[in-house]
Amino acid sequence: MKSHQKNNVQKVVLVISDLHLSAGKMIKGKRNLLEDFHYDNELIDFLKYYSSGDYEGIEVELVINGDFLDFLAVPYVEFYDDEFWSESAAMAKLRMIMNAHTGVLDALKNFLTVPQKRIVYIIGNHDAEFVFDSLKEEFLAYFGSHRNNFILSNSISTHMPVKGVCIQHGHQYERAHEFDQENAVIETLNGEKYFIPPWGSYYVTNVINKYKQERSFINAVRPVKHFLIHGILFDTFFTIRFMLSNFYYFVMVRFWHFYMVKRSLKQVLEDLIRELELFQDYETLTRHFFEVNKESKVLIVGHTHNPTLRIFNDGTTFINTGTWTKMINLDLGQWNNGNVLTYAKILVKKLDYEIEDFDKYVEVDLKHWMGINNLPYSEYH
Repeated sequence: MKSHQKNNVQKVVLVISDLHLSAGKMIKGKRNLLEDFHYDNELIDFLKYYSSGDYEGIEVELVINGDFLDFLAVPYVEFYDDEFWSESAAMAKLRMIMNAHTGVLDALKNFLTVPQKRIVYIIGNHDAEFVFDSLKEEFLAYFGSHRNNFILSNSISTHMPVKGVCIQHGHQYERAHEFDQENAVIETLNGEKYFIPPWGSYYVTNVINKYKQERSFINAVRPVKHFLIHGILFDTFFTIRFMLSNFYYFVMVRFWHFYMVKRSLKQVLEDLIRELELFQDYETLTRHFFEVNKESKVLIVGHTHNPTLRIFNDGTTFINTGTWTKMINLDLGQWNNGNVLTYAKILVKKLDYEIEDFDKYVEVDLKHWMGINNLPYSEYH
């Protein structure tokens, strides 16, 4: 990192999102097809690299921008139906995930032991059950005396690590996945607590997880419309079943609710259009963000698993950090992401700059982690 010393970098901000650590590749002697994260070694190397060597004497802030853990992809828990969303079930799922990825947790702990290193965790829609205080306490307790350098709070939905840079997970832009982190927990008369999930979480657990047991790639193909077209041609019966299940679930869970509650047909149609805005064009969507937030120069999101770097004519920058899970891109006009482990990297050369001097003192880029582990083999997935 001699270039950093030469340029007098005072702070480095790293942003990763959508790693989806779940309960491990094997559960009770069975292959866990819901586990999407298979890059433990690569992540451990990543954390070691940015906390040692030339980075040892520099302030490094790691921002985990949502969906780091995946509570929706934990199978074989002894909770069903509404009990799946209870605090007890959430705790059981958390412990299964932590036990399955102890190497990653140890690497996070080691990262925090180095001076001037800290972690900020933004809750996404797949790890939304972190709204339970007991889960936050269980997770943070793993880091012992260094937990004060790990920030995990319900109040963080937008994080600004430096002036002009805003980080959001991105689920709040979609009706199916948005939820109120401050008011997402209800308590029964018996004192039992339950998470109120967005309907998109019900959809994942009731539809996606079911069909993923048959086709493990079901949630990894983009664009969705191309997946359906290819499916009709090459996997007809399965795709038709999948489409019918989606239609039935959507009509019964969403349309029927609106039809019964809403009186205005116009309002019903407007709501339905919003409901169907899954995996929409975030580049167009976020133009509104910059119009409202005049002081913002960079918006970094995740959620859609599509790594993107876009610089607009007015100098603002949009970044989607993508995912650390394997993706399949059927769009011939797009680069096939495959196993690209992408993250945003922000170099800050001066901490007390004015926003007018943002471009002079701040460099923002989307990087591809290549890894430093030189093993001659890797696990096949």
